[in-house]
Amino acid sequence: MTIEVETPQGGPTGQAPAAPPIVARRASWPVFWVTMVLLVGSTVGMFLPLVPEAIGGMGIIMMLCLIFLRVPVAMALLIPALLGMYAMRGSALVASTMTSLPYGEVASWSLSVVPMFILMGLLLWRAGLTESIYDAARQFLGWLPGGLAIGTNVAGAGLASVSGSSVGTTYALARIGVPEMLKAGYDKRLALGAVIVAGLPGQLIPPSIMLVIYAGIAEVPVGPQLLAGIGPGILVAIMFSLMIVVFATRWAKNAPETAPTPSAGGKGRLRTIVAIWPVPLLMAVIVVGMFSGAFTATEAGAVAALLSLIVTVIWRRKTGAFRAVSEAATGAVASVGAIFFMLVGVAALSRMFTLTGISDGFAELVTALNLSRVTFLLLMMVVYIVLGTFMEPLAMMVLTIPILIPTLHSLDISLLWYGVFAVFMAEIAVVTPPVGILAFIIHSITREPEVNQGHNISLGDVFVATAWFLPMAIVVTLILIFFPEISTWIPELATSGAGG
Repeated sequence: MTIEVETPQGGPTGQAPAAPPIVARRASWPVFWVTMVLLVGSTVGMFLPLVPEAIGGMGIIMMLCLIFLRVPVAMALLIPALLGMYAMRGSALVASTMTSLPYGEVASWSLSVVPMFILMGLLLWRAGLTESIYDAARQFLGWLPGGLAIGTNVAGAGLASVSGSSVGTTYALARIGVPEMLKAGYDKRLALGAVIVAGLPGQLIPPSIMLVIYAGIAEVPVGPQLLAGIGPGILVAIMFSLMIVVFATRWAKNAPETAPTPSAGGKGRLRTIVAIWPVPLLMAVIVVGMFSGAFTATEAGAVAALLSLIVTVIWRRKTGAFRAVSEAATGAVASVGAIFFMLVGVAALSRMFTLTGISDGFAELVTALNLSRVTFLLLMMVVYIVLGTFMEPLAMMVLTIPILIPTLHSLDISLLWYGVFAVFMAEIAVVTPPVGILAFIIHSITREPEVNQGHNISLGDVFVATAWFLPMAIVVTLILIFFPEISTWIPELATSGAGG
């Protein structure tokens, strides 16, 4: 007998439509009961006469158990945090925390950019720009070897950057891109792999909700954090595109040397540019505005949200503009509430960790082991990939960041740089077999005849496709580790320019 665990609807912020519920992984009854025993044991252990560090460890075990049982992330953070505080300091600390922490944590000017970016993404999605972005990428890149796969990769970067959802981006591109590549004669594994990794650069290129959330957790400025993702995001897209070109030229049977496009010539390309002009315009407003100092991150988000509203009304004026805007606004309120509730949980857990000394203790352990910056980051690569077998990107970040901040300071690792590293590693983790959630989403979609085009696509094919592309993801991560300036030079340039 098994327990079915379904994939979440939407990405971390619920911004984009996700795949229908599918079984992402199965936990046997013995595993379920072991989890319950650990949950009860850690709860009881908190109230035993233990040293503070042990109470913090019990809190971590409890949190992992709750996440495994699919309890909402915010509650999985808040419950062990409050129980740990109560066990160490009594009800007075819990009451004080719940009285001051919710308002103090989310009533922040820097976090006001979150609802703006989420509303922008939802409005653009409701405007129906998905197929237009993919079509534009094909028109301009179809002449390259493996052009359809490269176009899918670039389209994924654009979609993910405005939607904030790897799940939603993957779902959209799988339905659009996989059939097109299969009809063009692509090897099914190359077609699947191009879709699987398409959303990775978009989580780094502004506006990235994941980087904004990280900035809230790590308490770093939102604007510089968003700028830190530009260089790595472009690097990821270029490296995957180069990899596809190599596949297409060295192993021509995997991808045709040229990809057919739906309409050729300058007029066809001009039409695609007209169809997607809001996306590059919004990205330019956000990036150039923050880089030049003309806008703060919040002001850039507000301008982008206003432009997105205008675009949606124009695009949907004949097909229900009011309904599209109202659905986007409703979804934005729900997503913002969930994110802010989670940030309250993160703050409470960080406060509990501070009381127990577990964060400082971890930093002291790293110092005692004499780990270098590179060695520590290589270790964290393994940790994130392991966590990705049972956790979503957002959960991985809120688990690790509060504990690691003292360690990052001791190793002189830039918090801005680590935000890019953590977001990218968390996204890699959710595509990694054997339990990468995106692999199961794509397998579910490709079972439909209109998607698989008569090809027999197994879950093993999806895993093999992922394995083809994962080495390049690891190479990109190593490049970022050894050349951190790729992330930090744009924020530093913007800061020096503003200072001058």
